[in-house]
Amino acid sequence: MYAIIKTGGKQYKAEPGRFIDVEKLDAEVGAEVSFEALMVVDGDDVKVGSPVVDGVKVVGKVLAQDKAKKIIVYKYKAKKDYHRTQGHRQPYTRVEITSIG
Repeated sequence: MYAIIKTGGKQYKAEPGRFIDVEKLDAEVGAEVSFEALMVVDGDDVKVGSPVVDGVKVVGKVLAQDKAKKIIVYKYKAKKDYHRTQGHRQPYTRVEITSIG
């Protein structure tokens, strides 16, 4: 059984017992968070919501608030003596999916 959830402008496949890294949520480590399901698949039984499936919540536990690996943003204009280097680490929240229902 799995569900498709939407958070932070992105969609994720959530299965019980799996970990997902979502855009940063305003929740403490150890807190319980819930998401609405856009679609639920249980074997051959598929339920698609418009926009969400009624009565189905995906519940997870916040494991960590962290930052992703650093990326380098380099800007350069040829023959103009212009170059800038900047780093960025995107914050994310690691969530363990505990139940769908």
